[in-house]
Formats: sequence, structure tokens, C-alpha cells
Amino acid sequence: MAYNTREYVDTTPAAPLDKGTLNKMVWGSLFLQASFNYERMQAAGWLWGILPGLEKVHTNKEDLSLSMRHNLEFFNTHPFLVTFVMGIVLSLEQNKAPVDTIRSVRVAAMGPLGGIGDALFWFTLVPITAGITANWAIEGSVLGPIMFLVIFNVVQFAVRFGLMHWSYKLGSSAIDVLTENAREFSRAAGILGVFVVGALTSNFGGTTLALEYTQGEAVVNVQSILDGVLPKLIPLALTLLLYYLFTKHNWKPTHGIFMLLALALVGSYLGIF
Repeated sequence: MAYNTREYVDTTPAAPLDKGTLNKMVWGSLFLQASFNYERMQAAGWLWGILPGLEKVHTNKEDLSLSMRHNLEFFNTHPFLVTFVMGIVLSLEQNKAPVDTIRSVRVAAMGPLGGIGDALFWFTLVPITAGITANWAIEGSVLGPIMFLVIFNVVQFAVRFGLMHWSYKLGSSAIDVLTENAREFSRAAGILGVFVVGALTSNFGGTTLALEYTQGEAVVNVQSILDGVLPKLIPLALTLLLYYLFTKHNWKPTHGIFMLLALALVGSYLGIF
């Protein structure tokens, strides 16, 4: 496509974007996946979110058109961390950097965020928050689901707004910060997530055995023996079984849910659980 090699007509750096425009683009980032497709992934939502900034940076219509076209190229990153890429790209657009540079930086910035976002949100924040608030819901408190939504959204919006302003201020140098620490951050968050899941399994795992046998005149409960060896052994065994099926046999979460439901029904009916 010919426009990829073109440069902006007006190369004079634009005035810095105000906080109101940056915040407006943060709200626009909520629609990142509203037009998701398998050709350009999140490209349309990306352009929608960043457009208010581009319109202020590029007063020349040809430059705005060129910027919109190259920002409609393939784009895919973590939806909660997208404002990090927005801030960097907007800083480059404001300074009228070469188009190829902006495109390269956009691709370089969007890649590592997938692993970081998954480790931060899906492997850490969600298990911790859901584990705590689900226990409230089980106990009959309406605060369970309410607090889950409150905590999750407070964190994600704080991350969205914080990353937008921080990365815009740092510009392309923010990529160095990201790439230098991406692996360590993802590993640390992953370890924390595994630790939390293990703690939740120990604290809230309630599956026990109802099996009993007679030894002389005494009735021995199998669960009491297991508790003397390793408390919460059954919940741990079920967790490890699910981990094995997910990692070795590519099971989906729905498969695990149905398996646990079947085990609960059959085991309860036979008097095992």
C-alpha cells in the first residue's frame, strides 16, 4: 500500500495534548474490541479510541487521513493495558515522527502486553478478588458480587488512566521500561497467582469424603484419617486433576465445570462425598 511510505506534510510538532483529551481516549479504549475481526483484530476499536488525540495533533487533513489509515492496520493487545500503547503512539504523533517509526513502535509496544495483562488480571487480580467475594456470596451476603465488580473495575480503570498519562509523558522511552522488565514482571505475577490459587484451594476447598468403615466396634471416618495426614487433600487432588486436564489434554473451563458437577452428583448419590 503506497501510503505506508508517505510522511506527514506538516512536520511541526503539535502542542501537548491536555488531560481532558487523554481522559477522553481512556473512555474510548473501552470499545477496543467492539468491532473485533479476524483480519485486523482490534484495529477499528484502536482507531476509535485514539482518534480524539489524532484530530488535535493533525490539523492538516492529509496528515490526519494518513494517520488514520496507518492506525487501521493490524492491532492486537491486552484490552486493559491498551492505553499504554496509546500514550506512546500519541507522543510520537504529536512530535510528527516518521510514519514507519510510529508503526514499528506500535507493533513493538502491543506485543509484550498480552502476557503481562494476563498475569496481572486473569492470574492474579481475578482469582484473589473472586475467591474472597465468592465466599461472601456463599454465606448469603449481597456484597459478594457487588464488591467483586467494584474492586475489579477500580483496579482496571486506575491502570487505564495511569498508563495513559504515564506513557504519554515518557513517549517511546516507555518501551524500554516495558521490554526490560516484561519477563520478570510476568513471572512474578504468575508466581503470585499460583500462590493465591493454592491458598484459596486450602481455605475454601470444602470437598470431603463421607466414607466410613467398621474396625471392631468403632466406626472409622476416612476423612478424619486424611485430615490427620494432609488436611484438604481432596480439594488439592481435584485442583491438580483439573490442572493436568487443562495443560495436558487441552480441556476448556466448561469441561472442568461439567466434570466437577458430574463428580458431585454421582459421588453424593453413592455416598462417597
